[in-house]
Amino acid sequence: MVENLTPIIITFIVYLVGMMALGVIAYKMTDSLSDYVLGGRRLGAGVAALSAGASDMSSWLLLGLPGALYASGLVESWIAIGLAAGAIINWQFVAGRLRSYTEVANDAITLPDFFENRFGDESKSLRVVSAILILLFFTFYTSAGLVGGAVLFESTFGLDQQAALWIGAIVIIGYTFMGGFLAVSWTDFVQGILMFLALIIIPIVAIVDFGGFGPTFDQIRTIDPNNLNLMGGVGLIGIISLMGWGLGYFGQPHIIVRFMAIRSMKEIPKAKTIGISWVVLSMFGAVMTGLVGIAYFADQPLDNPETVFLAFTQVLFHPVVAGVLLAAVLAAIMSTIDSQLLVSSSALAEDFYKGMIRKNAQQKELVLVGRFGVLAIAIVALLLAQNPDSTVLELVSYAWAGLGATFGPLVLFSLFWKRMTRNGALAGMISGGLTVVLWIQIKTETGFFSLYELVVGFVISSIMIVIFSYIGPPPTKEMEEAFEKAKEMDRNR
Repeated sequence: MVENLTPIIITFIVYLVGMMALGVIAYKMTDSLSDYVLGGRRLGAGVAALSAGASDMSSWLLLGLPGALYASGLVESWIAIGLAAGAIINWQFVAGRLRSYTEVANDAITLPDFFENRFGDESKSLRVVSAILILLFFTFYTSAGLVGGAVLFESTFGLDQQAALWIGAIVIIGYTFMGGFLAVSWTDFVQGILMFLALIIIPIVAIVDFGGFGPTFDQIRTIDPNNLNLMGGVGLIGIISLMGWGLGYFGQPHIIVRFMAIRSMKEIPKAKTIGISWVVLSMFGAVMTGLVGIAYFADQPLDNPETVFLAFTQVLFHPVVAGVLLAAVLAAIMSTIDSQLLVSSSALAEDFYKGMIRKNAQQKELVLVGRFGVLAIAIVALLLAQNPDSTVLELVSYAWAGLGATFGPLVLFSLFWKRMTRNGALAGMISGGLTVVLWIQIKTETGFFSLYELVVGFVISSIMIVIFSYIGPPPTKEMEEAFEKAKEMDRNR
């Protein structure tokens, strides 16, 4: 617990009031469901890129990843390498094609909406199944963010877990409920800048305070030579599992929805440059924070590795600066939870309520359903987050794998394989998600069955997509024409 709390509390209050103010402004600009869940497709390159990065990384980037490096050394950086590669591929290939194809596919505003329009699915099965799986895995993902918030408030203010969970949840629910996608994107833009600065500043200051690169890395090596060994005793299965995290990028609705919302195709190249730079540099900062922590806290090891970032803010900086850096952790938590709540509520409003219950529902009615969907999903996530033994990395690992295996192959094949059909999409989606759930039950500590469930689910889903796309009728002429039109739009951006 920090000794001088007053400056930190003031910083937190100013920050939280600012986020709520953005929510109020966005509320006044939200008239339709498209505004609420996609911002009316009017995001600029910078906001789209930084909000995508911030909503992607969450507290995992400031708590989970540095904690993994602090506990196990450089070998854990394979996760960062895999994620950086996945983010680069996502921006390079998926962003432009998804932006063009969702516009061609009857101006789809959610992923389930896109899948239904892309494959001409009149049975509604793609829409319903994908919406159910989004709600399932996002509930766990939201819980991960709430656990991260609890770690922050417990470590900083000495609050118990219940109080910590509710403080963060009330603010996040507040501005997401009011402002929808615009509020989420604007707040994530600010939060992305905060996270980036924090991850660059902390390892630099810590290394300088310790005496420079030489003494810092000599100390890390002295404690355990394997701390700086990229292989670190991990075998091929371990490296594939850690690198496999990068496969999850293609199936994260809260990330790729930013591609759908970019103002125009011409904004894609600029957004790509900003987005890739943010991810690579932030990831490097998180890795360095964990490594330097091994040397810095050698005499007084931390009880919880995931607090290494928080510990640095408390020992290196004036309370005012510490308050800003701790606000970056809160920003990371909020930026992901708000996006997940919004995608989940859009699944309820657009894909369940409008798609299945009231096809002719008015726009204001749908926005209201979306807002109350935020409340309902947040309450369920809060209940799941009550487990005091949950860690940020474990919860994120499960949710990331579930979403990545369920939607990753589906998104890639639907964007780049003309021969894909509704049967293939449905089989791939179900098999990917089911494989993740089942693999976790049989997973072992070593050997083939220790492979990260995302990798297995991704491969199985891809195979099922190909097999079942050849079972039943081929794509219609309209589907093929839409595919070529989206391809041409992407090529001419």
